[in-house]
Amino acid sequence: MDRTKEFLSTISHEIRTPLTSIKGFSKTIIDSYDNLTDEQKKKFLQIIYEQSQRLINLVENALTAADSDKAYNNLVFKKTDINSILQKSIDVVKINYKDKKYITNFENNLYSMTDNDKLEQVFVNLLDNASKYSINSNDIEIKTYTKDKKNIISIKNYGSYIDKKEQNAVFEKFYRIDSYLTSKTQGSGLGLYIVKMLIDKMNGNIYINSSNDKIPFCEFIIELPVFAIEEFTKTKKGCSYV
Repeated sequence: MDRTKEFLSTISHEIRTPLTSIKGFSKTIIDSYDNLTDEQKKKFLQIIYEQSQRLINLVENALTAADSDKAYNNLVFKKTDINSILQKSIDVVKINYKDKKYITNFENNLYSMTDNDKLEQVFVNLLDNASKYSINSNDIEIKTYTKDKKNIISIKNYGSYIDKKEQNAVFEKFYRIDSYLTSKTQGSGLGLYIVKMLIDKMNGNIYINSSNDKIPFCEFIIELPVFAIEEFTKTKKGCSYV
């Protein structure tokens, strides 16, 4: 694939999620307007607004990428409430998977230095994957906790399994596992590549825990540095701190 096609494929993949969310929440409001409370309407409209803003940001990044191929270098780091961004991401994804149950277990007061928009992009990608490939259970388990001065985010589904020999490869650009599940679902092989790239740029780490025993499961685990005030004084090429 040449660079132009690769670029267009990447952008197409990224805009699909916010567009799907905008369509889903808009349709819910139209179809169920009289049955929704004012609070629900306000919440759905807020998500539509935020996803519209995300689309604008993606277009701006696309223009940057077209000029300099550095669309992901201009991250804006600030103190981030991990649980808040994660819950917002769950709300975005679950509208498209009404049969799934999102079970959360959040430890209080988890903060890291990240780019909020990019972290939401990471979470949405992983939650969408978990929902798409969970065929043996409707439960998607999401938990957060702190260990060894790192904030840990775990997103686990039941039904998909990634062999150890492929667990690093899935983060490569355009890589897709050759299995029954992937043959039944659409994908460009870019989502996990984007996730890994963004987590790396936010000084974090991501890895996979998966088993094929009894009920197959796949767990994506993210590690992000615990927020420290001295992070505000650091500088990083292509990034800014606020």
